[in-house]
Amino acid sequence: MNAGQTPRSETLSFESGGRTLGGYLARPEGAAQDAALPGVLVLHEAFGLNDDIRQIAQRFARAGYVALAADLFGEQNRAVCMARMMSGLFLNSLEHQGVRDTRAALGYLATLPGVDARRLGAVGYCLGGSLAVALACSDERVRAVAPYYGFNPRPLEAVRRACPVVGSYPGCDPTAAQGRPLDAALEAAGVPHDIKVYPQARHSFANAGRTFDAASSTDAWNRVLAFFDLHVAGAAGS
Repeated sequence: MNAGQTPRSETLSFESGGRTLGGYLARPEGAAQDAALPGVLVLHEAFGLNDDIRQIAQRFARAGYVALAADLFGEQNRAVCMARMMSGLFLNSLEHQGVRDTRAALGYLATLPGVDARRLGAVGYCLGGSLAVALACSDERVRAVAPYYGFNPRPLEAVRRACPVVGSYPGCDPTAAQGRPLDAALEAAGVPHDIKVYPQARHSFANAGRTFDAASSTDAWNRVLAFFDLHVAGAAGS
């Protein structure tokens, strides 16, 4: 598709464990009606589904993916949701409510018209990065994940069953201490991966805001697209 075109977008909702969650869907403009395109799930930070996350979904759509940005907080109180998810990350990394909602969102994306259910990826930021890695270890439908400044599952040995991972971490942030052992664990397990720590970058370097780092963000984006083009878009028939 033409990179200058504006993707088609819509808001929608899906079910997860008897709850209704919302989302924002971006599709490549001009895609054939019968096309089966790769899909990518976009997982938000603690700020929820905001304009920055919607724009990331649009960028993936411009790159040829059907992108679903899921609102994992729904209509619930954001602070309460964050407290529950953060406790889940440390106490039950692979099976708390946030992971279950993430899997439900991935399943919903797989059912959408024009999406090739054999070619699904996920990208996440901070909270969403942690959920992306958990998804990689707990759902065989996902072909590759791209965590940005997230936390690893406990125990780390869970990544031995992960799909390919392309991770981006800021050197001036505690999450750099997550990226380095993740790199080593994936290497030891023989899981395809590309983990990079950006020495001068700070937390949320790839998201709009005061810590945005254009050079690191651009490099990370190019790495993610190249990795997804290989392991997600190129996975048909495998």
